[in-house]
Amino acid sequence: MSQPSKTPLLDTIKIPADLRALPESALRQVADELRQETIDAVAVTGGHLGAGLGVVELTVALHYVFDTPHDRLIWDVGHQAYPHKILTGRRDRIRTLRQGGGLSGFTKRAESEYDPFGAAHSSTSISAGLGMAVARDLSGEKRHVICVIGDGAMSAGMAYEAMNNAGARNERLIVILNDNDMSIAPPVGAMSAYLARLTSGRAYLKLRDVGKQLTKHLPKSWDRAITRAVEHARGYVTGGTLFEELGFHYVGPIDGHNLDHLLPVLKNVRDAAIGPILVHVVTQKGKGYPPAEASDDKYHGVVKFDVLTGTQAKSKSNAPSYTRVFAESLIREARRDDKIVAITAAMPSGTGLDLFAKEFPTRCFDVGIAEQHAITFAAGLAAEGYKPFAAIYSTFLQRAYDQVVHDVAIQSLPVRFAIDRAGLVGADGPTHAGSFDVAFLGCLPGFVIMAAADEAELVHMVATAVAIDDRPSAFRYPRGEGLGVALPAEGRPLEIGKGRIVREGTTVALLSFGARLSECLKAADELAACGLSTTVADARFAKPLDVDLVLRLAREHEVLITIEEGAIGGFGSHVLQALATHGVLDAGLKVRTMVLPDVFLDQDSPAAMYARAGLDAKGIVAKVFEALGKESAVETGRLA
Repeated sequence: MSQPSKTPLLDTIKIPADLRALPESALRQVADELRQETIDAVAVTGGHLGAGLGVVELTVALHYVFDTPHDRLIWDVGHQAYPHKILTGRRDRIRTLRQGGGLSGFTKRAESEYDPFGAAHSSTSISAGLGMAVARDLSGEKRHVICVIGDGAMSAGMAYEAMNNAGARNERLIVILNDNDMSIAPPVGAMSAYLARLTSGRAYLKLRDVGKQLTKHLPKSWDRAITRAVEHARGYVTGGTLFEELGFHYVGPIDGHNLDHLLPVLKNVRDAAIGPILVHVVTQKGKGYPPAEASDDKYHGVVKFDVLTGTQAKSKSNAPSYTRVFAESLIREARRDDKIVAITAAMPSGTGLDLFAKEFPTRCFDVGIAEQHAITFAAGLAAEGYKPFAAIYSTFLQRAYDQVVHDVAIQSLPVRFAIDRAGLVGADGPTHAGSFDVAFLGCLPGFVIMAAADEAELVHMVATAVAIDDRPSAFRYPRGEGLGVALPAEGRPLEIGKGRIVREGTTVALLSFGARLSECLKAADELAACGLSTTVADARFAKPLDVDLVLRLAREHEVLITIEEGAIGGFGSHVLQALATHGVLDAGLKVRTMVLPDVFLDQDSPAAMYARAGLDAKGIVAKVFEALGKESAVETGRLA
């Protein structure tokens, strides 16, 4: 790294206009200071570090060359947007990143005019950028639209659908392919940088355009043959054949950490009067921070850490995470059953399937960021007698709903959905919350839907899913550590559609679905102290629903409260349907359903988010008193 001057330049930059006022010779120092500021901030807050470190120079160059926010700069996913936030008026709040009331860990329209499109799921940038480009042209405006997409996000079909559309329209659009795993790029260096400058320059583009105009007057077969020959010849030199075939002018690859290479190419691209352009930039994830560079995942996601050593803070809990319990349970089942296979969509460590893959490398499949494909791929395996477990976060399963309906449910194929990150997830906020899966799966005929109350229940639900071989099934579990309960030596299949009574009472019945059971037990203790005898039940299944249990609770109690970590339309709606069908709602029973509030909750600690949603013990007690028509202390700020 170059040595910074006595006066830190980053202190003089409040918005990108301040950056553009500096000479190009100062940008190296700005990049060095920006990288250190990013490291220091994430050490305090935790978050996605490696991706941001990899695009520091690119971020500086983009804001220097383009007139943001007038020019639209869209970051795909948003993992890499921390340096962007620092340069766009948010440096003074960067240490509130992912905290309650602080900055989002992703781009967010409501947060800044420099975030023209919110993103936390991958592969949306080119589609959104194309929409903005078309809107620009329809309005007769003049602005650039730049989409920065990582090569990992290029494994999703949506990116190619967008590129195909943009290429066919010949829309003025700039796509920056951030190749941070060397998965696409050939070696880069002086020659490739020279070629990138040459092929993005006005002289080359003018010659290319003249050539196209000339070949238009030739017979179509000659035109196609000459155009294809030129593109293939160029592709052999630069590696851009695929993108050229999609209608993009390809530039690169170039070194994404060399500002002397980046700046002239981006200026050429900015000034080029042609259709869609793709600039292939090669970067290193974790660049400039040795602990990140040495890490296998390049410090993709980190908790708080020591800047000097890179040592991350350890959890104070001794309980295993739900994710690990799932993975180890599936491994035990797979040792007994060679038909069990596992599928992940680019999240092997996040879902625990990296552990499964170590023991069963030929039976574990990472399909990339391609949830739609993952589900239909699993359906194909199930159709041939295998037992696929599709381990996908709740929030990402949303991306493949048609495949769940059409390719799995209608055919009643026994695909097992292991739904991680159920409920509220804390620092990642609303984009990653597992709010809707019970509602959108619960309406599908034939599905079995389970939710684990604790890690021991999760072990049994994995075994249950293995045993269900005639229809699709799903079991959901939260992010983070379990409760520390004793784990069974092996799972035993549960009776399908049967819940359990955890504590017997006479006046109030709390029927929990999922990991709020522990809060229900705390609430029962508080209610007992108020003289209200309380039954606590664990539904285990939302579908098929244990109707006998529901009716018993309704008959024997004055109040029935359902509690779940999901949106309206889920478990509580199934209970109400059953009560209405059996005429119990007309019998004077006081029924309430407790679900996530009908808003998107911003990031905070999970405990604070559940308290705000009213789904903690205090909120449950308050709901009971409300049902009884008695006063209780409901904290200001809770959401009904």
